[in-house]
Amino acid sequence: MVEAVVFDVDGTLVDSVDLHAHAWQEAFRQFGKPVPFERVREQIGKGSDQLLPVFFSAHELEQFGKELEEFRQDLFKRKFMPKVKAFSRVRDLFLRIRSEGQRILLASSAKEEELNSYKHLMNAEDLIDETVNSSEVSKSKPHPDIFSAALKRAGIAADRAIAVGDSPYDAEAAGKIGLATIGMLCGGFPEAKLRAAGCIAIYRDPADLLEHYDESPLVAREALAA
Repeated sequence: MVEAVVFDVDGTLVDSVDLHAHAWQEAFRQFGKPVPFERVREQIGKGSDQLLPVFFSAHELEQFGKELEEFRQDLFKRKFMPKVKAFSRVRDLFLRIRSEGQRILLASSAKEEELNSYKHLMNAEDLIDETVNSSEVSKSKPHPDIFSAALKRAGIAADRAIAVGDSPYDAEAAGKIGLATIGMLCGGFPEAKLRAAGCIAIYRDPADLLEHYDESPLVAREALAA
């Protein structure tokens, strides 16, 4: 039996991937490094500790990495976070999960303030059992630290839970601790990449998972072996 569902948030429960990519792209430009939007977007899902080294050298990050990240955080908060919207039927999906006796955990590379805003957007504060954000672990996805921390806090083994995420980095991170992953297409990553990263099932968005809940790995435990 699945005892807990561990959700990524950005791109999985809220429509924010493009907004994060635009914020990073603008921040990179501010610090003298124009980068095409698609190159930035394909890295969304990682925390800044894993994303920044893709575009900047260790020397550059030592010089201005902290300043760049602070600029990006402030920019996102002011210009982009007000545009984030929750995907349809997130609360309904959470209610279904809770009705099955399963716990709901959030494991996100977002900052605490962003997560609190997203929980309000989803109208789901009362349904979430545990939350872990990027400030609580040393390394972000595709390292497994955030998923490990969420499961540890809930006291649930990886083989008794399932992750839900929109990026290959979610599946890669979860797979490192034996946590199966359901992929969501609403974050914009191709299905082929999600499957290659290890996703055991793919759904369009939270509403689609809810519609097919009874046939999903959340109920059909044998699907985890697929």
